[in-house]
Amino acid sequence: MELKKNPKADIGRNSGLFFVAGLALVMLITWQALEYKKYDDVTNYDLSQNIDDMLDEEVPMTEQIKTPPPPPPPAAPEIIQVVEDEADVPETVMKDTEANEETEVAEVAEIEVAEVEEDLDIPFSVIEDVPIFPGCESEKSKGANALRDCFQKMMFKHINKNFRYPEISQEMGVQGKVNVMFVIQKDGSIGSVRMRGPDKNLEAEAARIIAKLPKMTPGKQRGRAVRVPFSIPITFKLQ
Repeated sequence: MELKKNPKADIGRNSGLFFVAGLALVMLITWQALEYKKYDDVTNYDLSQNIDDMLDEEVPMTEQIKTPPPPPPPAAPEIIQVVEDEADVPETVMKDTEANEETEVAEVAEIEVAEVEEDLDIPFSVIEDVPIFPGCESEKSKGANALRDCFQKMMFKHINKNFRYPEISQEMGVQGKVNVMFVIQKDGSIGSVRMRGPDKNLEAEAARIIAKLPKMTPGKQRGRAVRVPFSIPITFKLQ
């Protein structure tokens, strides 16, 4: 048996109307909730209750800074009175100092001219009497050439004995030749030492070696002690 629907009994027939009505009601309630305002009860406050306390506070006095008075103006310069010079000034009489026929001429004693010794620098290779290195005195009888050879031999012996390679130069791999120039003074001491080399540390070591040289017998030219320049190379070579 087939069931038939009654058009009057259709529940979803007015569902759209109910939805619109419900939506309008919800919007009205929401609007009323947003527009709702609540006011506090009005209370009369006594605004003058703290005025006395405010008036009782001590108000600090403004300190007045006293400015020192300006310095007094400088005193007026004293008036200088010009007084005429009435005193008589004696005239200075200039005497004639020119000689004439009657002037006696004093005898002048003989004037001795002192010889001034000049500091001469005579090279080691041409000096008459070469400086004598300590230990070479026995070679003096053999002549100047024997003294020169002994001097150079003792010089190299001194360098080899006191030679010390600077550690910093070894670490840096620095090597080379340092030319040393010095002067044997008139008293046999060593002075005016100069060096020229590839490194300052090597130059310092060469200066230290030369500073250890002993005092020598000074060189002589024509029987008088003179300064004798001397130069020698010191070679620094890494093994």
